[in-house]
Amino acid sequence: MEALSSIVANISGFIWGPWIIGFLVGTGIFLSIRLKFLQFSHLGYALKLAFNRKVKPAEVGDISHFGALMTALAATVGTGNIVGVATAVIYGGPGAVFWMWVTAIFGMATKYGEAVLAIKYRITDKSGNMAGGPMYFLERGLNLKWLGILFAFFGVMASFGIGNMTQSNSVAGNVMGTFHLVPWATGIILAVLTAVVILGGVKSIANAASVIVPLMAVFYVFVGLIIIVMNLNLLPAALSAIFTHAFTMEAGIGGLLGTTIRMGVARGVFSNEAGLGSAPIAAAAAKTDHPCRQALVSMTGTFLDTIIVCSINGILLVMAGLSNKVNFGELGKIADTTSGYAATLTSESFNMFLPRFGGLVVTVSLIFFAYSTILGWSYYGERCLYYLTESKLASLVYRVLFAFFVYIGAVVQLNLAWDISDIFNGAMAIPNLVGLLGLSGVIVSQTKDFFTRFYNPEMAAKKRR
Repeated sequence: MEALSSIVANISGFIWGPWIIGFLVGTGIFLSIRLKFLQFSHLGYALKLAFNRKVKPAEVGDISHFGALMTALAATVGTGNIVGVATAVIYGGPGAVFWMWVTAIFGMATKYGEAVLAIKYRITDKSGNMAGGPMYFLERGLNLKWLGILFAFFGVMASFGIGNMTQSNSVAGNVMGTFHLVPWATGIILAVLTAVVILGGVKSIANAASVIVPLMAVFYVFVGLIIIVMNLNLLPAALSAIFTHAFTMEAGIGGLLGTTIRMGVARGVFSNEAGLGSAPIAAAAAKTDHPCRQALVSMTGTFLDTIIVCSINGILLVMAGLSNKVNFGELGKIADTTSGYAATLTSESFNMFLPRFGGLVVTVSLIFFAYSTILGWSYYGERCLYYLTESKLASLVYRVLFAFFVYIGAVVQLNLAWDISDIFNGAMAIPNLVGLLGLSGVIVSQTKDFFTRFYNPEMAAKKRR
């Protein structure tokens, strides 16, 4: 078993090595240039679209813009916002937070491009539902069906790992430590709650996500902001440390990428999933009259996930470290002994500023973050399986099995499963990025069409009013 674990860990290390990080960020930079950095110029308009729940008569799809965004955010605003950010700070230092921001900025263009292609090449399946994502634009856009099949296979496998068992395992461990509830009980509760929602399909998932995601994100950010305001004296030093350490010699040395840059970029991608190809599967179900309208909405997911939620967590962690009351090194050792659950660091940091209550905030947030991730990934995995089988029965069986594996994840040790999950999750990015680069011309042409036929007339009409 040790030999197998070593092999799997080596494969995971290769998949998530500097080359894939460069591929992900490089694609984001390339698309940002081709799209004239629309993530800056049209972010305000995109946020307005995201939180407008009205559906126009001409818009075709299964769920609203907001529902699609919340479904995607359900899968991305998860343990990565707590565990991922903490891991980045432990091993990459304060400067890693800066590189997470950089990743998010370019990742917004990637998320935009993914959604454009997902809706442009989506289809109506045999059940009358919208189906789209990398597997469809690889097949219908690039005529590379074999690559679409590979992506779908990786997506199904990743859904049971990174989107299921590792999430429930993380919840069970933290609930055991905080509330002393045995893992099997946590597993049963999570499995039942998951089954109740996912058996209702995408509309049920979107409805649940539309309630859970805003509440949990606002709650976590609100508490974080309260702590920052209460400790404003530490904020200037924390921000200074983030920017200073981002450009030290240590940040830029050590192989192809320095530890600070590598951890910041890798954990940023882990958190917002820009470039992995998962979020466009949800975007494809959105009701929209043009691919770019929903793409702008999807783009805001990366902004909300990393620039807002992760920033709060990252700044607090750095503030706690600067106080000299939280020992990063010791907590790093703790994290290593618990399969990387660096939530320990976040809990200790919150407890330092809000004794007793702070750790409870992290645990409760982690429960809802992980649960929402489970819901979002159940939809991703099911859509990938449907692409492979085109069977309604297979989809139903998948939903039942998915809920069962939520229980399994809560009661078993997952050291090996974490690495296997990382492999399939990272493997999804390769065909997705090939599709994005190969169809970048389509993304640009669709964008020009939208801003000519829809955006400019809308703005002109608004000025007349």
